[in-house]
Amino acid sequence: MSWLFGLNKGQPEPPPGLPEPPPPPPPAGGSSGGGDKPKDKWSNFDPTGLERAAQAAKELDKSRHAKEALELARMQEGTTQMEYQSKIKEYEAAVEQLKGDQIRIQAEERRKTLNEETKQHQARAQYQDKLARQRYEDQLRQQQLLNEENLRKQEESVQKQEAMRKATIEHEMELRHKNELLRIEAETKARARVERENADIIREQIRLKAAEHRQTVLESIKTAGAVFGEGFRAFVSDWDKVTATVAGLTLLAVGVYSARNATGVAGRYIEARLGKPSLVRETSRFTVAEAIKHPVKTAKRLKSKPQDALEGVVLSPSLEERVRDIAIATRNTRQNKGLYRNILMYGPPGTGKTLFAKKLAVHSGMDYAIMTGGDVAPMGRDGVTAMHKVFDWANTSRRGLLLFVDEADAFLRKRATEKISEDLRATLNAFLYRTGEQSNKFMLVLASNQPEQFDWAINDRIDEIVNFALPRLEERERLVRLYFDKYVLEPATGGRQRLKLAQFDYGRKCSEIAKRTEGMSGREISKLGVAWQAAAYSSEDGVLTEAMIDARVDDAIKQHHQKMDWLHGEEEARSLTPELAGATGSGGKRGFTLPLRQAPQAQEVIASAVRESHGAAASSERSPSADGSAGRDCVDASTAEEGGSEPPASSPPSDKTGPPPSKDGTPV
Repeated sequence: MSWLFGLNKGQPEPPPGLPEPPPPPPPAGGSSGGGDKPKDKWSNFDPTGLERAAQAAKELDKSRHAKEALELARMQEGTTQMEYQSKIKEYEAAVEQLKGDQIRIQAEERRKTLNEETKQHQARAQYQDKLARQRYEDQLRQQQLLNEENLRKQEESVQKQEAMRKATIEHEMELRHKNELLRIEAETKARARVERENADIIREQIRLKAAEHRQTVLESIKTAGAVFGEGFRAFVSDWDKVTATVAGLTLLAVGVYSARNATGVAGRYIEARLGKPSLVRETSRFTVAEAIKHPVKTAKRLKSKPQDALEGVVLSPSLEERVRDIAIATRNTRQNKGLYRNILMYGPPGTGKTLFAKKLAVHSGMDYAIMTGGDVAPMGRDGVTAMHKVFDWANTSRRGLLLFVDEADAFLRKRATEKISEDLRATLNAFLYRTGEQSNKFMLVLASNQPEQFDWAINDRIDEIVNFALPRLEERERLVRLYFDKYVLEPATGGRQRLKLAQFDYGRKCSEIAKRTEGMSGREISKLGVAWQAAAYSSEDGVLTEAMIDARVDDAIKQHHQKMDWLHGEEEARSLTPELAGATGSGGKRGFTLPLRQAPQAQEVIASAVRESHGAAASSERSPSADGSAGRDCVDASTAEEGGSEPPASSPPSDKTGPPPSKDGTPV
């Protein structure tokens, strides 16, 4: 209530607990007045303040808000005190915070000190360990040097001992050799002296031994002659013995000859029935040896039922319908014991010709045998015999045999234009002889990538021609799905192999791969499945991802394009070779090999060679008549080399095209 009386008006009260400010100093010279009276504490008191307070109190008492004013004053005083208390608490909190910061700083300093001490201890321990290792290494080095020195001394000692032992042995051998020489010399001298002294006795002994031996030999000869003569005289005089001896010798010769021929016939029969000809690479017919070696496999084959001819074979709808008709006709032909039809299957490699031939044989219940044309030419003179053995063996099949000849164009070439050996020509004639008529024992199926090279007689023996083309988009998608299931999904779901498959859309991926693999054959797509499986096996975790599949597909497409480039280069070289053959036929023997990678330059070279040959021919026609006889002689000689029997003037113009090139682009 000090404000009512005007005391400390406008000055805030100091917070409790704080030291009071010191009183103001007394005025200068206040205590040094000589004549003034000392003033008391009430001398400066202003009574007007009391009056104003009394007046305000009276007004407040008269007011109806006096109680509220007092309450408000009391509340203001409490608020002020609370503010001072909050300031005191803030001050105390700041002091506590300073104490906490000081403790945290001290702990941080202590931690840093401990870290530094730890580092120092570690550095000291590492240094001590380094010194210990160095001391140990020095000890090891010293020990190694000491061991090496001891080993060297031991080796030197051993070498010295060995040298001494060798010297001792050599000395002993030398002494023994000298003693032997002396002994032999003494014995030789003694024997020579004895022989000289007994020479007459020795000669007499030798003479007596020779006479005795001669007498013994003469007596033996006389005795043997007498015995043999008596025996032969008795044998000749007895005609029964002579007849028996002659009959015995005759029967012995007949028995030996008959046994040899019977053995040969039996061997050929067994080979035809149970063996396999050398030209047959693979067959479903099992021999006795195979039955003994694989009894389970043989039993399964005997109990196997006919399968679908197109199981696992992906073809176009039209081709599938046609080959299915062929399979049904073949099966019914076998059941009705009719005559089989011969089939030619041609098309690019890897389009399913061999696979369909096997399926056709299994579907129809026949045995199949696979031979390749490349095995015929190396057999030489034995090719004819081997070919007859194949057909004899085929005729012994009770179920009927499907004889599949792969790469048939290797030995069934044209005899009129192709340059083939006499042995191969004889083998081809034997093949034509055995296939001249249709048979109910075997069915002939030929496969070739170049059917235009067949001999006309071979074309006459073909009853049905089937073209196996490259798969289209639908067939490629079916093939991709087939081999993806076979090589990836089945091993991954089986759980027996180290192969897992990542999560992605398999159907969409197979469709994408089918679109990207345009122009690829079924074999190339099957190799894609094997490549995916190999990629999974080569990975660390055995998981096949979509990126790995795409990488293998890119590699396969790149390799396919490279193969196509090689094939196009080979075809270009073939198209250029006839011009070269015509130039060599008209202008002489001018042969060279054209590189495939330089086709444009090769065309220029061939054109220049043709022009030169025509120019040479024209100049020879314009030569003087004096050289006409020589020119005719040369023409006659060249005509004789080429096989012509008439002079060029009377011979009709012929197409002198050389033989087609070989498969690698080199002119024959």
